[in-house]
Amino acid sequence: MSHHLPASLAMLLATLAAVPSAQADSRPVTVVELFTSQGCSSCPPANANLITLSQRPGVLTLSYAVTYWDRLGWKDTFSKPEFTDRQVVYEPALDQFGPYTPQMVVNGASTAIGNRIAEVDTLIAETAPLAGPDLSLDGQSLALGGGDAPADGADIWRVSYDPHTVEVEIPRGENAGRTLAHTHVVHTLEHVGVWTGQPLQTVLTPAVDGLHTAILVQQMNGGPILAAVTD
Repeated sequence: MSHHLPASLAMLLATLAAVPSAQADSRPVTVVELFTSQGCSSCPPANANLITLSQRPGVLTLSYAVTYWDRLGWKDTFSKPEFTDRQVVYEPALDQFGPYTPQMVVNGASTAIGNRIAEVDTLIAETAPLAGPDLSLDGQSLALGGGDAPADGADIWRVSYDPHTVEVEIPRGENAGRTLAHTHVVHTLEHVGVWTGQPLQTVLTPAVDGLHTAILVQQMNGGPILAAVTD
């Protein structure tokens, strides 16, 4: 004897099956990092490109404000030395001669000028997606699975960022008189440990209200990002 689901229930089940799980959404396959500054006249188009990229499924975008433009008429309201340090570490690994803005780095493995969206799109298409280890972030509890790690291990970074789009008025410097839109602005960058290939569990400090947490597992010295998760 055959049984048939009511049409309305069958439609509901089909819809639920088509919706990605929260866990799947929290594990991006591509991380795009933008190094930018409010004092750089070439950066607003890159900020706009990051806003566009942030709306794509499977892409985690992060905007780091560097400090080396701060002495040229306007101090970026989000800049911190550790963000500049992160970019500087990338440069030899990416065969770059010194840091510049706007720079986008894809999965820690390839780079392009951030205001050239076609080049960034090509990198996203050609750069290998993140492939492990397994990561889960449940509130303040972080768990990493076992797997093949680099010989020296891999850095575990905690990135706290604002997922919203914010606008900042710029009274001085190259962008004087403009109001610049930013998204996924990084507020803090913290090294929380090393993954050696063994399963690992740890408890993170509470996030600042309004900020989201991203965890990046990355080969040391500016190497490729191996895995990422967001809350």
